[in-house]
Amino acid sequence: MLPNRIITIGASAGGVQSLTALAASLPANLDAAVFVVLHIPPNLVSTLPQILSKQGSLPAVHPMDGDPIKAGIIYVAPPDHHLLVEGNRILIKRGPKENRNRPSIDALFRSAAYSHGARVVGIVLSGALDDGTSGLWSIKRLGGVSIVQDPAESSFDSMPSNALDQVDIDYCLSVHKMGALLWRLTKESIREEPHTAEHDRRAMKVEVSVAVDGDAFGKGVMEIGQLTPFTCPECQGVLVKLKEGKLTRYRCHTGHAYSANALLSSVMGKIDESYWAVMRSLEEAAMLLDQIGNNLIDEGQHNVAKIFLDRAKIAIGQSHHLREAVLATERFSGDSLRYKAEEK
Repeated sequence: MLPNRIITIGASAGGVQSLTALAASLPANLDAAVFVVLHIPPNLVSTLPQILSKQGSLPAVHPMDGDPIKAGIIYVAPPDHHLLVEGNRILIKRGPKENRNRPSIDALFRSAAYSHGARVVGIVLSGALDDGTSGLWSIKRLGGVSIVQDPAESSFDSMPSNALDQVDIDYCLSVHKMGALLWRLTKESIREEPHTAEHDRRAMKVEVSVAVDGDAFGKGVMEIGQLTPFTCPECQGVLVKLKEGKLTRYRCHTGHAYSANALLSSVMGKIDESYWAVMRSLEEAAMLLDQIGNNLIDEGQHNVAKIFLDRAKIAIGQSHHLREAVLATERFSGDSLRYKAEEK
C-alpha cells in the first residue's frame, strides 16, 4: 500500500546543509516516502544516504531500479542516474540530462506528479540556476503541494527564488519548520486533482518517458512543442520550445532539456570551449612556425626563416585577440546572470 504522501525534494549548491536540517526535522512515523535529488558530479561516490540517516529518524538509501515504494524511507538519487517514480515502484535510469544534470530534479518531480497527482509534495531547496521550477509547476498543475526554502536562508537562493517567480507556491519557509508542515500534510485529506488539459497530460507523459530511456523523437517530442531555429548545445539536435504557465523551456529531439537560463549557460559554455580550442591551435601553429624558422636560421637560410618567423608572430597576435574575445564572452555571461539575480 502506498504511503499517504510522496514527498520529492530537490537541491543543488549549498543543498547538503539544507537537506540535513530538513532530515533532522522529519518525524520517525511519517506516513510518506521521501525522494531526494542532489546535484553532484557523476564520478563521485555519494555518501548522502549515510549523512541523512545520521541526522534524522528516517533511514536513507540509494534505491535499486524496480524497488517498491515504502513509507518512512528517504530515497536518494545515485550519481549520474535519474531517480523516477512510476506507480508503486522506483526507477533508476540514465536517460538524457535535464539542465545539464543527471540526476534531474525536474525529472523526479514530473514523474511523481504524473503518477500520483495531488498526493505529491514538491520541495525546492538551495541551489543555483532553476532546476526544479518546471517540475514544481507540474506538481502544482496536477494538484500537488509546492514548497520552497526561504531564499533568505538558502546558501544559494537562485533555485527557490526562480520557483517563487514562476510557480504558485503554497509554502515558503525555513527548512527547520518543514518537518512539522509535512507531518500536518500527511494528516490532511488529499486535494481533488484539478482538470488538466489533454495536451498538458500528453506532454508530461512524453517527458517522463524520455527521462527513462531517451528516444524523444520516437516518443513524439516534436509534437508537444514549437519548433525553433536553435540547436542543442550537447548534441546539436533541433530544439522545440515548451510552455508551462509563465515558464519557457526547450527540449531536443534526442532528449536533452533546458530551461532558458540553463540553455544560455550551455550555449555560452560551448562558445567558450570553441574559442579556447582555436586559441590552442593558433599557439601550436606559432610554436611550430617559430621552431622551423629557427632551424632555417641555423642552416643559414635567413630569408626563408623570416617568412616562418613573421607568420609565427601573426599567429600569436591572432591568439592574443582571441584571448580578449574569450574574456569578454566570460564577462558577458557573468554580467547576464548577475543582472538576472538583481532583477529578482
